[in-house]
Amino acid sequence: MTKTVSILVSPADAFDERAIKRIAAEECGVTTKRVTGYRIEKRSIDARSRQARYILQLEVYIDGKVPEATPFDPELQNVSNAPHIVIVGAGPAGLFAALRLIALGRKPIIIERGKDVRSRRRDLAAINKEGVVNPESNYCFGEGGAGTYSDGKLYTRSTKRGNVQRILQLFHHFGTEEDILFDAHPHIGTNKLPQIITAMRQQIIACGGEVRFDTRLTDLLLNGDTIKGVKLHTGDTITCDKVILATGHSARDIFELLHRRNILIEAKPFALGVRIEHPQSLVDTARYHCTIRDPFLPPASYSLVTQENGRGVFSFCMCPGGIIAPAATAPGELVVNGWSPSKRNNPYANSGTVVAVDERDFDAYKFKGPLAAMQYQQMVERASFRAGGGRLVAPAQRMTDFATGRLSKTLPDCSYLPGIHSAPLAEVLPREVSAALKKAVLTFGKKMKGYYTEEAVLVATESRTSSPVRIPRHKDTLQHVQIKGLYPCAEGAGYAGGIVSAAIDGERCAEMCVA
Repeated sequence: MTKTVSILVSPADAFDERAIKRIAAEECGVTTKRVTGYRIEKRSIDARSRQARYILQLEVYIDGKVPEATPFDPELQNVSNAPHIVIVGAGPAGLFAALRLIALGRKPIIIERGKDVRSRRRDLAAINKEGVVNPESNYCFGEGGAGTYSDGKLYTRSTKRGNVQRILQLFHHFGTEEDILFDAHPHIGTNKLPQIITAMRQQIIACGGEVRFDTRLTDLLLNGDTIKGVKLHTGDTITCDKVILATGHSARDIFELLHRRNILIEAKPFALGVRIEHPQSLVDTARYHCTIRDPFLPPASYSLVTQENGRGVFSFCMCPGGIIAPAATAPGELVVNGWSPSKRNNPYANSGTVVAVDERDFDAYKFKGPLAAMQYQQMVERASFRAGGGRLVAPAQRMTDFATGRLSKTLPDCSYLPGIHSAPLAEVLPREVSAALKKAVLTFGKKMKGYYTEEAVLVATESRTSSPVRIPRHKDTLQHVQIKGLYPCAEGAGYAGGIVSAAIDGERCAEMCVA
């Protein structure tokens, strides 16, 4: 006999098999001896009361043998001699599109402008230590895409767009901990993602697919309104009749290429602001109502949203126990992002805190046309670079000073390795963004005790929240509205917002390619 129950347990009991069996037995109305086993279907934290607890949803086995779990089958096959499809970009969308194509009997050829994860590390070290950006290999470009260095957050609201569980099972198949299959807010950790992504690439190659690094798309080859191949920066071409364009939200050269070739793209509203960093202990105290966090609880996170001056302002990509990282993709620009290791054990917590911007804002700065949002984005990133003084040093301000319009005489310690420099962020950010942020930090301080504090530092600029361009596609076929055989995909095309949603969209595009 099996029963599905939901139990509320202390943090320590949530990781104690005997305690879980005892509490599950009480919930089922049987003795502990009759509980032969259980499986955790979902695990989440309830921090609403004074004592934070775990909620466990269990499948409990009573008076019977616990069945063996059905092994996950990724359904991969050898496609060495199968018809090929080109995938541009080796981020989550590109990798999962490739795996899905293999399962469906097609050979993927991935072209990736950046390097493999191991080689990529040297370029990241140069960014952090020397402030030097390689436009082809950085926090956004390279194997695994921007997702490799964004904590590996696997939570998504895109549950109706595809099979989320299949995506999680594939990640587990390639080496993640089993926890991601049932945690309410699963994450992998930036320190573990590279080996998982490497395993995916090795599997793609073992099945007969190809992955070509240091290979940049420079043109689409067309026969009228139909794809016939791609041109590479080397001058070589690959003939094909289908291309999955999974280049990510920072591939500005691709947006410019499409615009130059009169292939329809559209300016897209997005959100822009800063990274805000607090001591992790402060966030723990606020969320768990404690002085010292229980060792069985993870570092606390938060999610905040408000409307200020008629604009949405919200926290984004919150990284408990994390690090602020330089994510620019070109010299002379400054972009910040955040990531966490698997244990989330750094002393700081950071979150993007951003303001929605749209056509009225782009137009106010005389940016018009399909690249208007991208040009607005570039304008702010360049202003941030200048305000920091170069070498990717970031302009920063204490939260209380920002809200009251004072230049910070000193700045708190910060995880951002290139360093921070005191600057008036109201003069760095667009007026409409700065004004909304000033009100938002006060509002958030009322919603979360301790949030509004001089210990918090704002670091500019968080500007790559989503693509500033949408590449329109047919709802049913997922092909571009003008070009047959071109499949705009995931974040770079404006159809995803995170690792899992990008992976889902990659799978969907792959399925449409062989439909």
